[in-house]
Amino acid sequence: MPNRGGTDHTISGPAPARRPWRRVTTVALAAGVLLAAVTGCSGSGSSTLGAIAATVSPAGQEQALTGSSAAVAVPAAPSSSAPAPTVTVSSAPAAPAVLTVSPASGTPALSPADPVTVAVADGTLGTVRLVAADGTEIVGAVSADQREWWNTTDLAYDTDYTLTAEATNATGAPATATSTFRTVRPGGRVEVTGFPSDGMTVGVAQPIAFYFDQPVTNHEGVEKAITVTSTPAQNGGFRWVNDTELRWRPESFWTSGTQVTVTTDLYGRDLGGGMFVGSDTPRSFTVGRKFVADIDNNNHMMGIYVDDQLTQLVPVSMGRDKYPTYNGIHVVKQKYESKIMDSSTWGLTGAGAYRTKVDWASRISDSGEFVHAAPWSVDSQGVENVSHGCVNVSTDWGKWFYDNALPGDPVIISNTSGPALEWWDGYGDFQLPFAEYVAG
Repeated sequence: MPNRGGTDHTISGPAPARRPWRRVTTVALAAGVLLAAVTGCSGSGSSTLGAIAATVSPAGQEQALTGSSAAVAVPAAPSSSAPAPTVTVSSAPAAPAVLTVSPASGTPALSPADPVTVAVADGTLGTVRLVAADGTEIVGAVSADQREWWNTTDLAYDTDYTLTAEATNATGAPATATSTFRTVRPGGRVEVTGFPSDGMTVGVAQPIAFYFDQPVTNHEGVEKAITVTSTPAQNGGFRWVNDTELRWRPESFWTSGTQVTVTTDLYGRDLGGGMFVGSDTPRSFTVGRKFVADIDNNNHMMGIYVDDQLTQLVPVSMGRDKYPTYNGIHVVKQKYESKIMDSSTWGLTGAGAYRTKVDWASRISDSGEFVHAAPWSVDSQGVENVSHGCVNVSTDWGKWFYDNALPGDPVIISNTSGPALEWWDGYGDFQLPFAEYVAG
């Protein structure tokens, strides 16, 4: 190409390709050296090569070679006194706190068994109040993350309530919610009692009984609301005697020393036909030593076993053939220092009827069978049966049995001419195999 300084210089070869900025220094220096070499070899004499400026420019800047000098065009550096650019960062506004309350406002017949709850999304709870129309405030609890609240005390029946809740979101913006509702009006009230009572010590064959003073038909709901906990744990199950009595028994006799706790969650639950209980009362009891009275009609003797060891042999006289004692697992149910034995209570009137006071009487069935003192039959005790179905013993043995036997101790009678004890007669629950018991 022509040299604008007047002397022609030719650089043979292809034109170099443009490269990234980080290699501009190498390219610029190479071009300067090559130009110097070509000029130095010119036949027209010497020439002056201008100063070479080799400066790395930022990416994307152009480089230029000029006539007698080769220079890299570099933009001026920004002045240090130029103001820094202003950066504006925008962010979305915080989501509002959203409260959810239950029950919904206007609920007309809430069951007191149903919880009252408050929950918040995108925020934390503040004050929550649940107040009855008469000013009674219901106590509640808040979760650790302050996002949920629920009542911890029972609501009353047939009462108006107002629930108010406050919350704030991440920036402190408030939110509120209110619900007014009414609890159910019972169609009737049912009182529930039970046995064993709280604090008792009982025998190894004692079932747990629940007595309702009004018939209840929601059997499944009642069973689900009752929890029996024992230490050591033992499997067990329910069986209804009728609509006013429910039983629970372990699969086999209780383990001696077992601690049992019975809790109910019946309050606020419809037991059928709009019937509700007035309150729940937990109870606990202890199973004592294993005490079993084993009576064999073949030898007219009662063996007393304590923790599976034979400790006493007691002569007895049971029901004669006309009034035989029932066979099977009886259970001590009640004890009396003295009691009037009245045959009319189990259907015997007229010829053979009696009304007699006896001492040291321990009931073992609801059909009139007792272990009791019978001094009039001492000569027959250990020999033959002369009673109307009771287990006759001497006065001394009657008092000993009264003093030592606990409610729930089994009295197992065998080999009489009578039928088997019905499972519902007294506490005859262990008369049924467990699978049949829980299926009923």
